[in-house]
Amino acid sequence: MLEKSFGLMFFLKQPKNQNETLRSIYVKITVDGKATELSTKRKCEIARWNIAAGRESGNKESTKELNYYLDTLEQMIYQAKRSLNDSDKLVTAQAIKDVLNGVTEKPKMILIVFKHHNDQMKALEGIDFAKGTIGRYEISMQHTRDFIKWMYKVDDKPIKELDHEFISQYAFWLKTIRKCNHNSTMKYLANFKKVVLICVKNRWLPGDPFANFKLTKKAVEKVALTEAELKRVIEKKFDAERLSLVRDIFVFSCYTGLAYADVKNLKRSDIKTGIDEKEWIFINRQKTNSASHLPLLAQARKILARYKEHIKCLNTDVALPVLTNQKMNAYLKEIADNCGIKEELTFHIARHTFATTVTLNNGVPMESVSKMLGHSSIRQTQHYAKMQNYKVSKDMLLLEDNLIEKNYQDN
Repeated sequence: MLEKSFGLMFFLKQPKNQNETLRSIYVKITVDGKATELSTKRKCEIARWNIAAGRESGNKESTKELNYYLDTLEQMIYQAKRSLNDSDKLVTAQAIKDVLNGVTEKPKMILIVFKHHNDQMKALEGIDFAKGTIGRYEISMQHTRDFIKWMYKVDDKPIKELDHEFISQYAFWLKTIRKCNHNSTMKYLANFKKVVLICVKNRWLPGDPFANFKLTKKAVEKVALTEAELKRVIEKKFDAERLSLVRDIFVFSCYTGLAYADVKNLKRSDIKTGIDEKEWIFINRQKTNSASHLPLLAQARKILARYKEHIKCLNTDVALPVLTNQKMNAYLKEIADNCGIKEELTFHIARHTFATTVTLNNGVPMESVSKMLGHSSIRQTQHYAKMQNYKVSKDMLLLEDNLIEKNYQDN
């Protein structure tokens, strides 16, 4: 990083004892208006000092030796300045002085920078970042720590040693030792890349080690219940109350598109009168902290009314008595078996079912679905459109009827 201005001047330092004829020679280094002084560890008589030249006057051998020493020191200062520039470090008067004094900068370490990044995210929890996002970066940092120990047998590594090989081996470790699938590996590497780019922007790294590494994810088909499967789940009579409860909460998500965390945190106070004078849900999604406003369908309203007097809802103001995610998914497996559903049933499938079977398949525009799901971009919603075999079939049957009618009229 080039400096705007640079100055160098040798001068005699004013001693405490004004009567001394010998004074210490100092050099003043100024960069961009900020200066520092450095002792040359040499002295000169006041009468023999040439202020303009910054050297001792005369032809004595001792004078020549002193001036040669000062010339050499001046060259060392310029060399220190060049070395800072060559290493792309910030050139300051203090930085030049440190180089001359042999003061080496403590290397920036990967995990220390990662922890500082995560601490700042934690401080902004609920403001810029959701709790779940912070948790994922904590997991990512732990993976990075485990990989460094596995690969390099050390607790941490200097940032300057980050290179393409490090990234490639990290990806290999995540897939083999950590047993992550491809997309999970890409997510962890994307989290790590954010920290690496901080290092690049601060010039702690000369380049981006991710430059030739592609963080591409593989397309994954999202599973959703068909209309017939959803109907079976809704109409199924269970002997166990716990299964009925979990089924109702799952169906509620199928008709609202809310993720598990959002259903769990949903309060009665989040349900308000909307623009159409009907009941709406007004929340910020926990995962992204993005606003999600959606009108309540009759099926969802019926479930809310069913648990209005539940003791947990009365005592805590929650809208539904949601169990832990682990229990919910465990009971959903039982529900799938009882309803003859072959796909593994998880709570997240309810959100996919809302996006496809309940809304897109019934002609709701993608823009509206995107807004109800709380997506920040319609691109997040578009992958649901790839699931629309049902919609394609419906549209093609309509086209076939139109073609048959057209041919009949032509004949």
